[in-house]
Amino acid sequence: MNIKNTIADTVMEYICRLLLVGTLIYLIVRWNAIPDQIPTHYNAAGEIDGWGGKGMVWLPVVISWGLYLGITFIGHYPELWNTGVKITEKNKEKVYRLIKYLIGTSKLILVSVFTLLTVFSTLEKPFPVWFTGIYLAVLIGDMAFWLIRIFMERK
Repeated sequence: MNIKNTIADTVMEYICRLLLVGTLIYLIVRWNAIPDQIPTHYNAAGEIDGWGGKGMVWLPVVISWGLYLGITFIGHYPELWNTGVKITEKNKEKVYRLIKYLIGTSKLILVSVFTLLTVFSTLEKPFPVWFTGIYLAVLIGDMAFWLIRIFMERK
């Protein structure tokens, strides 16, 4: 089944790409200003609790690109999706459309967080204490919102 992109799909996709490419440009431009030791891990309170060499700044970038490419690949194959509801001719288009939104918003949230992680690491800054709670609330809230809408379409 071919699920056409909406304006929202296109906007989310371009924001993801802008963040990914922007992070690469940011690192290239600022490379000489990045300290030799950078934070490599943050605890749940946003405090830095691990340090590593400057080259470690590329790890979240690689993970971000891997997640982006993997999620994008999966997004092109609805037959691989576990919908959680019985697909019928009546609900097929609506359920797949909602799942595509779920995939797109989740991808945008993950790419955004890894971009922030990269920038905060290069600046040697801890995350604000509220960051983990907000991030988890947004990610879980996003999934709950779309899953509830999907389950409402199970007729």
